[in-house]
Amino acid sequence: MPKIISRLWRVLVLVTAGVFFVLPLYAMMRFAFQNVLVVDLTWDKIFSKWSFEKFTSAFQVSSFWDSFWYSIKLAVLTSTLMCSLVVPTVIWVQLRMPRLRSFVEFLTLLPYVIPAIGLVAGIVVIKPHIRWFIASDYALVPFYLVLSLPFAFRALDNALKSIDLLTLVTASRSLGASWMQTLIRVIVPNIKTAVVSAVFLTIAVVLGEYTIADVLLKRTLPAFTVEYRGSDPRGGYALAVATLLFTTFLFMVLSFITRSKQEKSRWKGDYDKA
Repeated sequence: MPKIISRLWRVLVLVTAGVFFVLPLYAMMRFAFQNVLVVDLTWDKIFSKWSFEKFTSAFQVSSFWDSFWYSIKLAVLTSTLMCSLVVPTVIWVQLRMPRLRSFVEFLTLLPYVIPAIGLVAGIVVIKPHIRWFIASDYALVPFYLVLSLPFAFRALDNALKSIDLLTLVTASRSLGASWMQTLIRVIVPNIKTAVVSAVFLTIAVVLGEYTIADVLLKRTLPAFTVEYRGSDPRGGYALAVATLLFTTFLFMVLSFITRSKQEKSRWKGDYDKA
């Protein structure tokens, strides 16, 4: 009996969470894609007059593509910088400074703990002193890297704790491999799922951040969406829904990759036991 109650409780929690997520999203989709006045939306019109006209009309605005490709470039650069800096740093902390891991973890969590308005206030203070940097199209990259640190660090740190990092590095170095070869050929293949997770999380941060881009007057996709919503509310919400669905799709792909790796590891373990 307790097992049945526990199972029902888990199902209830999942259903409640699903309803909490789906209902607001469905309301946004009806407003954005259904050609029916809000006051006339009734249950008998749920499936009537749906159209992607408001969504596709945004593609006809020239500034949309400029903002879209600008955000894509920021996402690629931020992800590349994250892989180049954060991955070696986390590995070095695990190998050489394990006692400082908790302190480093605390530092990486600060962007998540400090409210966004606090980060923006700090940017406003230093803005007059670094105008040469703020004027660059890629000034948002280091800020986005800081915002993605809490998520990227946790993913990489958990992956490194699940492998015998010291043994792998010692074996690789004793066979004559350099540190770069050890990093690329030995360590990264063992944590590639975590690296992919960190990249996807970084992309989600870049595609969803608006406040810092607005303060620095950068025309990113979220900034364009907010501005476009002022002239065409339905079109703006359609873009917001599309962005949300795209990031959700990224996480579904990430879940599939992680599950595939876990199933392969489980199959390999069962085969070795046999």
